Amino acid sequence: MTIRKGEQWGRSVGRPERLTLADSDQALAEMIAAGDDRPVGVSGGDLYRSVGAPGERESVMRLPIDALRVNADGASYVAVAHVLVRRSWWWGGIVAIMNVDHLGEWNVAPRAHPNDGRFDVLEVDPHMTLRERLQARRRLEQGTHLPHPRIATRSGTEATWEFRRPQRLWIDGVRTGYVRRFSVEIEPDGFAIHV
Repeated sequence: MTIRKGEQWGRSVGRPERLTLADSDQALAEMIAAGDDRPVGVSGGDLYRSVGAPGERESVMRLPIDALRVNADGASYVAVAHVLVRRSWWWGGIVAIMNVDHLGEWNVAPRAHPNDGRFDVLEVDPHMTLRERLQARRRLEQGTHLPHPRIATRSGTEATWEFRRPQRLWIDGVRTGYVRRFSVEIEPDGFAIHV
């Protein structure tokens, strides 16, 4: 069950003996997509940062996490942290679908939670000027780039985008290719991690 306001997230458990560590969002997503049923922990990536980058402990928390199911021009992917579509940071539109708050050092979606049953979407207006982009970029690390008149935000459980020209697609920080049409759907409690 996805987290609700005021409720504790996850439960304390003993450290599983067969715990496998994923050192990146991509490695974790690949394990999830492959149906790997071993207990998994995270030791790196944006999901790791979003859950507080915990250290080594005897007792760990088992946290349910939502998965992002992505269909990009007919190809299916699983994402655990974020999906990004853009041609450039400096011009044109940008679409960020966030299951976590951070994208690297940037606090892109300060209100995102990896187990709230929805994803957060940020869409940068293609007409945003270079000066506005530089100003927003300086504020990204602290998450103070929002609200912004040229950055639309919303949350959802499924959405589809289509583009006239192919756009670059990144899934969990890895460039996946180009896309003209893609959709994202949330899978609440899609998997669990041990931290």
